[in-house]
Amino acid sequence: MGLSVLPLMDFIARRAFVGAGLQPHTISIAIPSDAGEQRATIHYWAPPGTEPRLPALLLIHGFGPMATWQWRRQVGPLSRCFHVIVPDLLGFGASSSSSSSPAAAAPSETAQAAALAALLDALPGLALARVAVVGTSYGGFVAYALARAAGPGRVGPVVISNSDLLKTADDDAALLERAGGGIASTADLLMPLDARGARRLMELSFYRRHGITLLPHFVLRQAVQQLFRDKREEKIALMKSVTVGTDEFKLTPLPQDVLLIWGDHDQIFPLEKAFAVKRCLGENVRLEIFEKTGHVPQMEDPDRFNKLVLDFLFEITKASNSTASYVL
Repeated sequence: MGLSVLPLMDFIARRAFVGAGLQPHTISIAIPSDAGEQRATIHYWAPPGTEPRLPALLLIHGFGPMATWQWRRQVGPLSRCFHVIVPDLLGFGASSSSSSSPAAAAPSETAQAAALAALLDALPGLALARVAVVGTSYGGFVAYALARAAGPGRVGPVVISNSDLLKTADDDAALLERAGGGIASTADLLMPLDARGARRLMELSFYRRHGITLLPHFVLRQAVQQLFRDKREEKIALMKSVTVGTDEFKLTPLPQDVLLIWGDHDQIFPLEKAFAVKRCLGENVRLEIFEKTGHVPQMEDPDRFNKLVLDFLFEITKASNSTASYVL
């Protein structure tokens, strides 16, 4: 049996969360839906205790590694100023949903947003609180759905990173071409079954690829086994349930202030889509482009990402004459 690197990486990520004052929690909640009430178990990281002493900030992960890996570099700086909540979306990590109907479909991004709204309502001190939201990639779909459904009285400023809310079937086909061909679907690309596929996905996701080329095959095989095979069928069903890019979805402006972040070398959702998304989201949208950065700027350029998010949230708070107190 070879050396396993992933447990060490998981330890480092979890240590960053604990060092930021966050603890893992699990809660069972009821989620209202058109098909009737559903029960869900949501795993999330948040500070211990009851009443938040800082404004609430929800971090919503995308597809790929667990939430602790995706937000490892954010929780420390952001937790100094906010009551940070980092959930596992339904179908990811330790979060899951159950339904009385065996034929129940996988949750769409709208259903994911409803689950997060129910989570916030169930947490002490947050039932009526206004919450800022940051979402990346698929998490951006969920962040948009949450902001639109809950409205500005419940969801305050919104940060959406590298999330193509105007994605179409043609965009999916172009992505498969950029991946080099030989892949039947975006699900096979985003949930690779072998080390070669995992390397290809990482090369599409990151601009700085030097470390990727040096990764040995055994590490990538471990990644496939431990990251991409976990709940594989459930996650593929989640991809198919996304309404973005279908007739069911229409991108309309948000009343909230929005910060749109995009890496200029994003190969998953190319930069030109950022300008189209910005035009559709309304007048209260600011677009910030990260140079020499791919699909995950929060991982490739965390210092700039964190400063930009904090500056944006502080500016919006100041402009709205909020009485909330922040500590830098």
